[in-house]
Amino acid sequence: MVMSQLSGSIKGALARMSKAMVVDEKVLNDCVNEISRALLQADVRFETVRGVQASIKSTVNLQALADGTNKRRVIHRAVVAELRRMLDPGKPSFTPSKGRKPASVVMFVGLQGSGKTTTCVKYADYHRRTKGFSPALVCADTFRAGALDQLKQSAAKAGIPFYGSHTESDPVKVAVEGVDRFRNQEGCDLIVVDTSGRHRQEAALLEEMRQVVGATRPDLVVLVMDASIGQAAFEQAQAFRQSAPVGAVIVTKMDGHAKGGGALSAVAATKSPVIFVGTGEHIPDLEAFDAKSFVSRLLGLGDLSGFMDKIHDVIPGPADDNTSPYQILEELIKRGNFTLRDLRKLFRAVQSMGPLGQLVSMIPGGLISDKFNDKEGQAKMKRYMTMMDSMTDAELDGSSSPKLMNQSRINRVARGSGRPVREVVDMLEEHKRMAKMMTKLPNVKRPNDINHIANVIPQDLLNRFGGKFGLQKLIRQMGAQS
Repeated sequence: MVMSQLSGSIKGALARMSKAMVVDEKVLNDCVNEISRALLQADVRFETVRGVQASIKSTVNLQALADGTNKRRVIHRAVVAELRRMLDPGKPSFTPSKGRKPASVVMFVGLQGSGKTTTCVKYADYHRRTKGFSPALVCADTFRAGALDQLKQSAAKAGIPFYGSHTESDPVKVAVEGVDRFRNQEGCDLIVVDTSGRHRQEAALLEEMRQVVGATRPDLVVLVMDASIGQAAFEQAQAFRQSAPVGAVIVTKMDGHAKGGGALSAVAATKSPVIFVGTGEHIPDLEAFDAKSFVSRLLGLGDLSGFMDKIHDVIPGPADDNTSPYQILEELIKRGNFTLRDLRKLFRAVQSMGPLGQLVSMIPGGLISDKFNDKEGQAKMKRYMTMMDSMTDAELDGSSSPKLMNQSRINRVARGSGRPVREVVDMLEEHKRMAKMMTKLPNVKRPNDINHIANVIPQDLLNRFGGKFGLQKLIRQMGAQS
């Protein structure tokens, strides 16, 4: 997320406060004022910033603190608590139930160009991929040209059933037909309805939205907001809440705009819970939002629960054949050999967790460089998979593939994949190294202790943690800071 400027400014203010020889009212005021400026620069509403400022000063009464009290820690905790309160409206949203009959209906509304259609697919895919739901998508956007085809293509890419109509222009009728089609269908327990994008000043479209809501009676109405509009999200969220029973908000494009903090705080000011944030353009790039975890990561305190969820996502996450990396490893160890096809399966499974660099913000500051990212490693993984696509079944499935791969075969694979010969050789060396490593792995059990977690974390990342003992120390430290 492009929140590094806000994060750096707030951490800098707290660091300067901590280094002060004597913590008095001047030091407190300087720290609070610096944090306030950082929030204003991130496009947080002035009213919200003024409330944060007043609340911190009222909470931290330096004169009333007992002798020996750690004033720096008191101020730090007050800042963290107030930032969390700023982003947390204090009310939960409706949560779909797996296996529910009739299926839960979630309707998406939002501004034009906010990424609503893409977010519908992300939301459905998230629940299918991480919660085991059987979702379906309904396109009730009959206003925007291309909306039906966009949702249809994205749904097909994600493997999610879809309903829409090229001939029907009444969005209410399309929505009702789609919901009725999937509501009692065997196996479907979540229906996501996409609607036309609209603006708070477009009375006709807002009235149309009310009609769709009344006809489909959704269990949850989700408002999709673009992070780039910053504090303007407050007026938009208020307008939508007055026209429809908005129960939750998703803020998109958090990876590309510095105004994301302003959008999040503005939405929270309307008492609408933010349930997800969009962190990229790909379907898996949707992250569950939690104010406590978000502030912890923003201030470099780490996020233990998010970190462990991300690690465990590698283990039960789906691969190209709906097999988890954990299951692949277990099968390989039992079988006793490791083919190039197995390597390809593992690469696909690891890719399903998303960029490893997303873990960095969950680690306490200083343990891993902020500059760490795995784009080069992800690109290399994709190149290796492309090379394997140019191999024959015998080359992929042979237990002695390196011996089988003579110079003639290597040259053919290089030509077929459009890669240099040396890269094909590198890929074969990597397979040889991993095959040797597989023979040393113990029997894999459920990853419920530090040994099993360390075994499934990519080696490069584990090394950055300082090995298994460094990871154990890290988890303890993060737990202490939570």
